[in-house]
Amino acid sequence: MKMNITEKILAKASGKKIVHPGEIIDANVDMVMTHDLTGPLAVEAFKKIGSQKVWDNKKIVVILDHQVPAESVKAAELHKTMRDFAKDQKLTIYDVGRGGVCHQVMPEKGHVTPGTVIVGSDSHTCTYGAFGSFATGIGSTEAAAVMATGKIWFKVPPTIKLDIKGKFKNHVYPKDLILNIIGNLGVDGAIYRAAEFTGPTIKAMSIAGRMTLCNMAVEMGAKNGIIAPDQTTTDFLVNRIKKMPNIDKLQSDPDAEYERTVEFDVSKLEPQIACPSSVDNVKPISEIGNIPINQAFIGSCTNGRLEDLQIAAQIIKGKKIKDNVRALIIPASQEVWSQANNEGLLKIFTDAGAIVCGSACGPCLGGHIGLLAAGETCVASSNRNFIGRMGSTQANVYLASPATVAASAIAGRIISPLEAKA
Repeated sequence: MKMNITEKILAKASGKKIVHPGEIIDANVDMVMTHDLTGPLAVEAFKKIGSQKVWDNKKIVVILDHQVPAESVKAAELHKTMRDFAKDQKLTIYDVGRGGVCHQVMPEKGHVTPGTVIVGSDSHTCTYGAFGSFATGIGSTEAAAVMATGKIWFKVPPTIKLDIKGKFKNHVYPKDLILNIIGNLGVDGAIYRAAEFTGPTIKAMSIAGRMTLCNMAVEMGAKNGIIAPDQTTTDFLVNRIKKMPNIDKLQSDPDAEYERTVEFDVSKLEPQIACPSSVDNVKPISEIGNIPINQAFIGSCTNGRLEDLQIAAQIIKGKKIKDNVRALIIPASQEVWSQANNEGLLKIFTDAGAIVCGSACGPCLGGHIGLLAAGETCVASSNRNFIGRMGSTQANVYLASPATVAASAIAGRIISPLEAKA
C-alpha cells in the first residue's frame, strides 16, 4: 500500500513502515507550541503530573500573543506564569514586542520543518501544514503530557484530497477559495480528516496563501491541513531552519489512497464572504445586498501577513476610511510590521484614518482591542465569526479577504474589491 504525505509523516513519527487510516499510533513529537491563553492551564497540569523537567526544552516554544499587551491584572498574571515557566525550564519564549501571533512567529523563527509532527495548544496550529508538516491543535492537558513525555497518541486520519485548478481572477484570493471550500463541505465536512491541498493552483500559490488555506482547515473539522513541500517552501525556510529535509520523500505517492477527492476550479470564483454566525454560511459578495459596517479588521493568523497588507494598501492608498467606520490593521508579527513599515504601508493606512496596532491576535478572539457593541457589524480577515467571538453576542461578524475588508472600510458597507473605485 502506498501512502499520502500525512500517513508518511505519522508512520515515521511512530516508527512504522506503514500506517492505515483509523490505526492508533503513539507518535514522537518534534515541536510543541503554547501561548498565554492556553499555556497557563498546561503549566498547571504539568505540575500536577509531577514532572520536574520537560522532556526537551529545545522543542517547546512559548509565545505571548492573545492578550497582548496585558489589559488586566488577570492577563498580567497569566503572562507572568508563562514567563516564570519558560525561565525555570529554559524554554524559548517570544514575549510582548518580540514575536507576534504564534502561527506567524513559529515558521518565521525556524520552528517549523517539513516532515515533522508539531502540536500546539491552539486549534489553528494546523497552519504549519502549509510547510509540509503534520500540525494539529491539542488541549492544554494534552500539551502538558507532551511536554513531559514528548509523545502523543493519534488515530491516523483518513485524507480528503482537495484538487485545485485554475487561475484566480483579479481581486480573488486564497481566502476566497478556502471560504468557498468550507461553504461547500460544511463545518463538519472534514471532521478528523486530513485535508490535503493539491493541484496546479496550489503549486503556483505563495506561502502566505498556503498558510491561509491550512489555517482554516480546522473550520471544516479537519485534524490537519497539509500541502506537500516544494521550491516555494524551500525558498521561505532556507535561511530560517538549520537544514532542509529531502522534500522528495515528502510527496504523496501517485497511487496513494484517499477517502475522497473533491475538485475546485478557481477560474470562475467570485469574492466570497462568510455571513453570521457560521464559517460555512458562505455566499458570493454579489448576493448579500447592502450591509453597512462599523468596523473593518485586517490581521490575525489567517491574513495578517505582508502579502495581505500589500493587497489592502493597494486598495486604500490615497483614499479615506468612511466616516463612522473603525479600521484596525494588525500585522501578524514584528517581522511583518517592520517590513510593512519599510515599504510605507503603515503610513498609507494611518493617512487613510486606520489605526495600526502592535502585532498580536487583537479582536480575533474577543481580546481587549476592537470589541464590538450590541448591534454593530464588523468585516474581518480573520477565521471565525461565532456569536460573541468579537465582543457582544448581539454583534455580527463577516469573514472575507483583506482586499474585501479594505474596500468595505472605504465604502462603509460590505462590497467586493471589484467595486472599489480608483
